Amino acid sequence: PPPPPPECVSVCQLGEFSDCIKICILYCVSVLASFRGTVQHGLPLEIGDTVLFILSPQGIFPCTYIHLKNAHIKNKGQFETVIPTEDSVITEMTTTLRDWGAMWKRLYVKNEGDLFHRLWHVMNEILDLRRQVLVGHLTNDRMKDVKQHITARLDWGNEQLSLDLVPRREFSMVDPDEISVTELFKLMEHRHRKKETPVPASTHHLFVHMKSLMSSNLGEELEVFFHIYDGRENRPLSERFFVRLNKNGVPKSPEKTERQCTLFVDLGSSDLRKDVYIVVHIMRIGRMGAGEKKNVCSIQYRRPFGCAVVSIADLLTADSKDDHLLKVYACTTESEWYQIHENIIRKVNSRYNLSGSNTGLAVSLQLLHGDIEQLRREYMVLFTRGVSITKKLGFSDIIMPGEMRNDLYVTLEKGEFEKGGKSVARNVEITVYVLDIEGQVMKSYVAAGSGEPGGDEYHSFVLYHNNSPRWAEQIKLPIPVDMFRGAHVRFEFRHCSTKDKGEKKLFGYSFVHLMQEDGRTLPDGTHELIIHKCEENANLQDSSRYLKLPFSKANLPGNNQAVKGTKESFWITSFLCSTKLTQNGDMLDLLKWRAHPEKINDSLSKLKEIDGSEIVKFLQDTLDTLFGILDESSQRYGLKVFDCLVHIINLLQDSKFQHFKPVMDTYIESHFAGALSYRDLIKVLKWYVDRIVDAEHQDHIQQVLKATEYIFKYIIQSRRLFALATGGQSEEEFRCCIHELFMSIRFFLSQENKITSPVTQTQAVFLRTFPAVYGELLKIFTVKEVAGFVRETLGSLPATAHAECPLEAVKLHCIAKTVESQLYTNPESRCILLPVVLRLLQAHMQEQRDLVMCARILTSMLSLIRKDDSPVVSEEVDLIVDSLLVVLMRTILEITNRPQPAGTNMRLQFQDITGEFVACLLALLRQMSDKHYQQLLQTFTSKDDLRDFLLQIFTVFRILIRPEMFPKDWTVMRLVTNNVIITTVLYLSDALRKNFLNEKFDYKVWDSYFYLSVIFINQPCLQLESFSPSKRKRVLEKYGDMRVMMGCEIFSMWQNLGEHKLNFIPAMIGPFLEVTLVPQPDLRNVMIPIFHDMMDWEQRRSGNFKQVEAKLIDKLDSLMSEGKGDETYRELFNSILLKKIERETWRESGISLIATVTRLMERLLDYRDCMKLGEVDGKKIGCTVSLLNFYKTELNKEEMYIRYIHKLYELHLKAQNYTEASYTLLLYDELLEWSDRPLREFLNYPMQSEWQRKEYLHLTIVQNFDRGKCWENGIILCRELADQYESYYDYRNLSKMRMMEASLYDKIMDQQRLEPEFFRVGFYGKKFPFFLRNKEFVCRGHDYERLEAFQQRMLNEFPHAIAMQHVNQPDQTIYQAEAQYLQIYAVSPIPESQDVLQRDGVPDNIKSFYKVNHIWRFRYDRPFHKGTKDKENEFKSLWVERTTLTLVQSLPGISRWFEVEKRELVEVSPLENAIEVIENKNLQLRTLIAQCQSRQMQNINPLTMCLNGVIDAAVNGGLARYQEAFFVKDYIVNHPEDGEKIGRLRELMFEQAHILEYGLAVHEKFVPQDMRPLHKKLVDQFHVMKSSLGIQEFPAYVRASPVHFTNGSPRSSCRNSVPNIISPDGARVVARRSPLTYPAVNRYSSSSLSSQASNEVSNITGQSESSDEVFNMQPSPSTSSLSSNHSASPNVTSSAPSSARGSPQLQDKHKHSRENSCLSSRERPVSAIYPNPLDPAQVNTHKQINTQTNSVKEVNNTQFSDTVGKLLCPPVPPSSLPPFTPSPTECQSAGLVSNSPVLSGSYSSGISSMSRCSVSEASGTEATTGDHPAHQGPTMPNSVSSGSDELIRRENKTPPPYSVYERSNPRRPVPLPHSLSIPPSVDPPALPPKPHQLRTSSMKLVPTSDPRRADGVPHVPRPRPLPRKVSQL
Repeated sequence: PPPPPPECVSVCQLGEFSDCIKICILYCVSVLASFRGTVQHGLPLEIGDTVLFILSPQGIFPCTYIHLKNAHIKNKGQFETVIPTEDSVITEMTTTLRDWGAMWKRLYVKNEGDLFHRLWHVMNEILDLRRQVLVGHLTNDRMKDVKQHITARLDWGNEQLSLDLVPRREFSMVDPDEISVTELFKLMEHRHRKKETPVPASTHHLFVHMKSLMSSNLGEELEVFFHIYDGRENRPLSERFFVRLNKNGVPKSPEKTERQCTLFVDLGSSDLRKDVYIVVHIMRIGRMGAGEKKNVCSIQYRRPFGCAVVSIADLLTADSKDDHLLKVYACTTESEWYQIHENIIRKVNSRYNLSGSNTGLAVSLQLLHGDIEQLRREYMVLFTRGVSITKKLGFSDIIMPGEMRNDLYVTLEKGEFEKGGKSVARNVEITVYVLDIEGQVMKSYVAAGSGEPGGDEYHSFVLYHNNSPRWAEQIKLPIPVDMFRGAHVRFEFRHCSTKDKGEKKLFGYSFVHLMQEDGRTLPDGTHELIIHKCEENANLQDSSRYLKLPFSKANLPGNNQAVKGTKESFWITSFLCSTKLTQNGDMLDLLKWRAHPEKINDSLSKLKEIDGSEIVKFLQDTLDTLFGILDESSQRYGLKVFDCLVHIINLLQDSKFQHFKPVMDTYIESHFAGALSYRDLIKVLKWYVDRIVDAEHQDHIQQVLKATEYIFKYIIQSRRLFALATGGQSEEEFRCCIHELFMSIRFFLSQENKITSPVTQTQAVFLRTFPAVYGELLKIFTVKEVAGFVRETLGSLPATAHAECPLEAVKLHCIAKTVESQLYTNPESRCILLPVVLRLLQAHMQEQRDLVMCARILTSMLSLIRKDDSPVVSEEVDLIVDSLLVVLMRTILEITNRPQPAGTNMRLQFQDITGEFVACLLALLRQMSDKHYQQLLQTFTSKDDLRDFLLQIFTVFRILIRPEMFPKDWTVMRLVTNNVIITTVLYLSDALRKNFLNEKFDYKVWDSYFYLSVIFINQPCLQLESFSPSKRKRVLEKYGDMRVMMGCEIFSMWQNLGEHKLNFIPAMIGPFLEVTLVPQPDLRNVMIPIFHDMMDWEQRRSGNFKQVEAKLIDKLDSLMSEGKGDETYRELFNSILLKKIERETWRESGISLIATVTRLMERLLDYRDCMKLGEVDGKKIGCTVSLLNFYKTELNKEEMYIRYIHKLYELHLKAQNYTEASYTLLLYDELLEWSDRPLREFLNYPMQSEWQRKEYLHLTIVQNFDRGKCWENGIILCRELADQYESYYDYRNLSKMRMMEASLYDKIMDQQRLEPEFFRVGFYGKKFPFFLRNKEFVCRGHDYERLEAFQQRMLNEFPHAIAMQHVNQPDQTIYQAEAQYLQIYAVSPIPESQDVLQRDGVPDNIKSFYKVNHIWRFRYDRPFHKGTKDKENEFKSLWVERTTLTLVQSLPGISRWFEVEKRELVEVSPLENAIEVIENKNLQLRTLIAQCQSRQMQNINPLTMCLNGVIDAAVNGGLARYQEAFFVKDYIVNHPEDGEKIGRLRELMFEQAHILEYGLAVHEKFVPQDMRPLHKKLVDQFHVMKSSLGIQEFPAYVRASPVHFTNGSPRSSCRNSVPNIISPDGARVVARRSPLTYPAVNRYSSSSLSSQASNEVSNITGQSESSDEVFNMQPSPSTSSLSSNHSASPNVTSSAPSSARGSPQLQDKHKHSRENSCLSSRERPVSAIYPNPLDPAQVNTHKQINTQTNSVKEVNNTQFSDTVGKLLCPPVPPSSLPPFTPSPTECQSAGLVSNSPVLSGSYSSGISSMSRCSVSEASGTEATTGDHPAHQGPTMPNSVSSGSDELIRRENKTPPPYSVYERSNPRRPVPLPHSLSIPPSVDPPALPPKPHQLRTSSMKLVPTSDPRRADGVPHVPRPRPLPRKVSQL
């Protein structure tokens, strides 16, 4: 191209392009460097971009950044492609490497390192090869090799990356539009087969590399001989490979690799068997005896050393060049050396032994496969470096013409010698010479083997003292052909003396001639030669002297008995491998026929007996001889010459000689000169054909007909020579002869015979060879004439034949050859032959016979038809369509419905047939035009025929688009298939509309049409969204989006249906829905309105569209779970349908349906997105719960509901949430009854009765409750099962069930359970899934999980979420934000089971379950200051905001989290807060004292620290702060309503002092000696504290019961001993635990709580004005009593990101370090794992003070009177206390742990601004009103809505019963399931009830009042949650 301007180039604008293309050259620019385009009008470029431009002066980018290429544009328009005019291989490399580049990076991301590196190397290699091609300096052969390497690597990479298979022809990509579909299929199949099944090589070669000989006794040079040996026939298969080793055992010439490496070539497949061996003989060069001393003699001898053998079969499994160490064996007797290898093979151990324990031959052996030229290309280095070729003895299995070889192999077998007057036998050595006709020694023609150059002579090895030596030593004499005549071999025999001189004395010689006088060479075989005696000084130089003597005993004349009788003889074996010399006298007689005319007859007769290899050696000479005889004596020898010619022609059919066919072809074209021969050949051939019908023996005639091809070649060439010589004379005569010959042929072909008739076999022989004649006839006759011959000949075949007749298959084979011949490719002849071909083909396909051949014929036929408008092509297509279209479709249907064969080869063949027939059908349909379709449809005379045709073709099309029809990577073929299908469907849809609508409507045809259209659109190969951008662009350029085309056609056909649409409602809803889920906007816009149409028609028919709704919902679940659909589809579905129904009369119900479906889509999309995650997390479970509820409550789809129950169950099991798994499975269990109704097989359940399934579910649920340590729930189910067993008298199972129940009781008492923590989580922002968006939940934490761990887990589940650092409710900006916000803090559970927690004597193991199970409500407290804050005493203004959260379901349930249903807020006044704090501290002290008394504490430190914290804080002003705040006159005057509460506070303070006094008495009893000083200090400080409080003597009600024992005697309840002064109006109470007030259990500190309160306040209200002052308060024991405790509550949530719960603030951590160190490892508490059951702030006691006081007075008030002041421990029966073992994983005590006040890690005075629970809560009760006895149930706080409102709210919602506890806690007015109903409780309630209490006739008893409602409204039953169906699952 012309160079660009020096500065810049210009890009033509899109609008100008069409104009400028006409006036300028179009160039394509490849960008070489990136350019940012920052200049004016600059065009930014990236490396690899393509830009179209014209040469123009405008500056856009630097010209040095680009490279110019010529280009052209394809598919102008929206999808146009710029194609550079360069080699297509380069273009493919460029696009492929770009695609690979992106995928290569993804491999790195996926950590597929191996493929990443391999692909990287291949990409670099392709780039290097691309450079070579671009340079253009390669030769044609080299270019071909480079392109082959490129395409091989491209295909490898595509296969590794799962990309498409690329069809290629001669290395270039093929455009599928430019070739027929059948050709495309062949190319794809060829590449697929090449990839899958490489063709096994028939020729093999053995590579041998001699490394070294390892032996300890070396010291002499060695000779090593390798050869291949056939152990079955006991003969060598190859010549020898010879390596010389030095004295160290390594090759003498290491630099010459050809002397140590060889290739044993031309091994056949039959040679790779177990009994073929590599034999190695080793000779040493040295003294006669191996151990002889060195002497003066320098003469050396070749002596046997050892032998090694290895089987070739051992190398077959070796993939690479393996090194072998071969064992070397030696003869036990030297005379056995000649057969040592045979003895080793036969394992005759007595005749050989190891030559040394450490002797081994190191060689490298490798089998190579393929022809030698292929090896030269693949192993170039091997041949370049040098390797010798070791040939096979004799010719290879396939003899190639032009192969030159003339090797004579002579084996020195044995000899018989006389002693020669010596007392011992001789040491005989043979010296071999080759002498020419002049008697001169021929140089370098004696070779011991390949690897070493030939020498002038050869010395045999010497056997010691042996007069009958056997050598079996092979030598090679590669004598040229021209030197063979007159040459001879001389063998000289010498005795090798072992005396000092070591001389070699000549004593005889033998010789043999290499060629006889008549020209024949020495015959192969063994020859016994005469040994002629001579002396050392005999003159053998003059060979003429001895050549006249006889040389062989076999050739001696009869009168020479003297020589025959001699004992001395020498035997040799000769073998000639020559392509020029012969040993056959008959062949020489035939070739010299002119010299001996009388022998012509015999020579012609004997020709058939001559070996084929001899004939092909002299092929041209033999043919010249035959035609010479024919020309001279045609009458006499014509028939015999013809027979000889037939014999030679058939000889070339043999696989061994088939490569000589080109030699004969060359002879016919260039050397044949028989111009008159055609007459005789035609005459003899016709004579044979005429005799066929009458002849008894057909064998010879069949041989003649086999040679028909070459006979016609000779006839035609002879006629052409004659015409050339005579100017075309006798033309008519020749034509007449040919016509007569064909008449004879047609006559014998027309004969109908029996199947086994010889004539039938002769007909088959002719038909096999007949197609080969067409090409020869075309050399003389016109195309139409030859076509006429063929048509008449094939037409003469008998029409009716049996299916099993072998002639039928041959007919088809003949037709196949005809269609593939040159004759058929011509359109003129094709129209003549086509009817004959179609008739025969149709007959076979209708009968389903020989389908492989039928497919082959049809493929060839259709490959020749090009897409053309010419009449000839149109007529051909007409003929094929009329004859074969219907039968072709029927054939495809039949073969695809057959079961596939079992064998691999048969299955491949089966798949090939299917694919070929499919390709034929596609090719035929692609050729059909509108006219063809019209003609086809007109051929159907009746509607039934047309209907059958349409059904058939639609069915075939469905088969064609099956995924298994073509291999996965055949995308090109699939796209062509789809293009043909959609084109055909568009043609046929008109016929469907015209013929099968209105009164002629046919549902089956229309259904088949719609079904085809739907699966067409849903094919994976048409989902362009899954393709790479480049691939998507290519598809759109060529075919467009075929899904949209088909979708428009569906819509059009649907609109034509009219009222017949009702036939497809609801059947087509699912398929059409699947189509609309395809992510193609245009397709969705076309198809979604069909649903409106369906709703409209269904409304007309039924008055509703319930069917449409049901079908939509059913299909949506399955389709979306498969990954179909997206958020865009949901919005589009909603908007399109809402718009469509705006004007409909049924608009309201339509909107309802659309809303329901849209909501379901939201949940399904969320579910699918969650399920994509790897591990089971809360998001997955929550999403499944949301979907499950939707199916239950809104859709009432029982089957889907049950399916999702089991999906949720599996998720819980995977996450080891066994309790939640039990609750989940319980949902299904509750749908079943104890009945015998049979249930069908469903999910993993077999067909069984309802009773059996419910039993199985019960057992599974109990097992999971057991694993989840929720044993109380398991007990209830065990009882229900036991009752069932008892009712059936199944005592065996009843016994097991009772034992299981007992084991659960044991586990409750014996095993430890961790109490989980609970967390409130808010999900805010639009980016959360629908089921979480802008909602708040309470989550049940995992074991040992603290707030920080939980928060981190949530952030891991939602990695894009932002953690909110405050606890305030977010505003609307957060709700509407396009982000994710998480708000997390801890909450406290509010237990429901008050009866259990109130009772004394119930072990903590039991109580702990009810504190954290069946929880509906949770509490969270936030302290704040109201009004002006008093800096001296912040308690005056410290209020608590208490939030109570009510859930939709209780925890635990079917999920670890549930949504908050109601939120309530109340404010607790400072006075009420003070009361709570002191109550909690008093309860804690009581608990510790009781545990100490009952010896549950192994260590008294907790009590010590608690006492120290309370007393020390009080002394320093703790309680005094409360006095200052609430007991002053100003407060009492300003708050007259708080009088009772102030009194209550005063009483609690007195009570605390009394408890402390009692505690000190207990402490004194148990304190160890080393802590006595501390105890004394505590006593002193206590007296100071009493004085500061002004206490001289305790009031009576305090003295009466100083300590309330929660778990032991005395059983006097302190919970009612003090009047409740808190009025109902004092606070709004909501049951919710806050992270700010969550108990950090068992952290101990001796400090005041006042500073703690300040810190808590400052942590929470960090933004307040006085926060700095609070934080700056300094502790000082000498000043205020509030200044000593500087701990902050670990549960105070601040705006800081650190968690408020498990990680205390910095000062908190410092505070606890000393205190916890005082505890033992078991006593050191694990904070926050024991939640607090109740908060007294929400429990308002309404009993009057005097009532409670009286109740206290009833207690024996003298019990502890003596102990006051004496600090003596009262007698407490230890037996009444349960055993207790402190443990970090077990609740220490109900009072200490569960009812702990807000201890922020410390035991302090009980004065705190952060309260946990009151005394009433600590004792496990909610205070009752004064109007009701306590046992009737606690009342709700005043802040909670009224009982009637609560009842209404509960009745209006009937969610599934998720909790076992719901059955016993009638929180909602719904009937409890039979399985877990609980008997009515008695006073006091027993828990769990004893077994005999369940022995009632009714198992449905429930409590009559709801403990959560104040009004005690009776229980209202509700129906079953789901309507039962007949097909109950």
